[in-house]
Amino acid sequence: MTRRRTLAALVATIVALFALTLMLGQSFTPPGEVLRVLLGQTNSFTVSGLRLPRAVLSVLAGVSFGLGGVAFQTMLRNPLASPDIVGISSGASAAAVFAIVVLGWSGPGVAVLAVAAGLAAALAIHLLSGGGGARLVLIGIGVSAMLQSVIAWVLTRAPAWSLQEAMRWLTGSVNGARMDQAAPLLAALVLFGGALLACGRDIEALRLGDDTAAALGTDVARTRVMVILCAVGLIAVATAVTGPIAFVAFLSGPIAARIVGPGGSLLLPAALVGAVLVLAGDYAGQFLFPTRYPVGVITGALGAPYLIWLIVRVNRSGGSL
Repeated sequence: MTRRRTLAALVATIVALFALTLMLGQSFTPPGEVLRVLLGQTNSFTVSGLRLPRAVLSVLAGVSFGLGGVAFQTMLRNPLASPDIVGISSGASAAAVFAIVVLGWSGPGVAVLAVAAGLAAALAIHLLSGGGGARLVLIGIGVSAMLQSVIAWVLTRAPAWSLQEAMRWLTGSVNGARMDQAAPLLAALVLFGGALLACGRDIEALRLGDDTAAALGTDVARTRVMVILCAVGLIAVATAVTGPIAFVAFLSGPIAARIVGPGGSLLLPAALVGAVLVLAGDYAGQFLFPTRYPVGVITGALGAPYLIWLIVRVNRSGGSL
């Protein structure tokens, strides 16, 4: 299957899952009725008020996580160098939990603090590691563990009324999605995602090593700073809106690499894979099990075994983390 056909198949899968989300739930809405709602010819709270915001946020968050994750993995030439593994998502999560439980904040205030904390965590990890790939992953994992301890400590002292909200946010969920939440995600995708796609050739050159990339005309230092800022911006904003949907940033790149094959940038394929993972995971969590689960539970169940397998494989092959 050629690259274009693969991308077309991914887009078709997203469209099919999006339509499925709008039509099927506790009740069935015919396709014609859904189309009339989308065109503004009729009104249905089930479609426009519940299902449509959920589907839109799933796509935008999935694209953001997938694009940000694969940009990090490509830049550092390490499949473990995903923002949700190296502590960036944990930084946003710790700040959000602190805002909810300790400060009593909600809504935009939590989102702004989460974005700022994600950027701060990324800067701290980058400075501590000196920008090195393997060191960045190891330091990032350590920082993530410390931040998870902070989250656990805050939750043990949370009153019952705020504990439930904090736990829902930490799980990663599009439950209760609203259309107004799509605006910051869309803006982040246009700004940060557009910058990453525009520099896709330079980012792909980093896969060959810094010396080779520099010989090919890539400004390595500038490209690294750009990738860090844009990828962290995407992940932090998506995390602020939906919570840290587990392992989407981590899985999207490797899955895209397997289905697209060698050659060419993985940025766009990984972004599409991320949207598929969140859409499919959210629908599965809602309707394929006796109990409803947030999308983060489903993606976490998929990602955890893969993470273990990847660590074992890297260790056996003598590679570095």
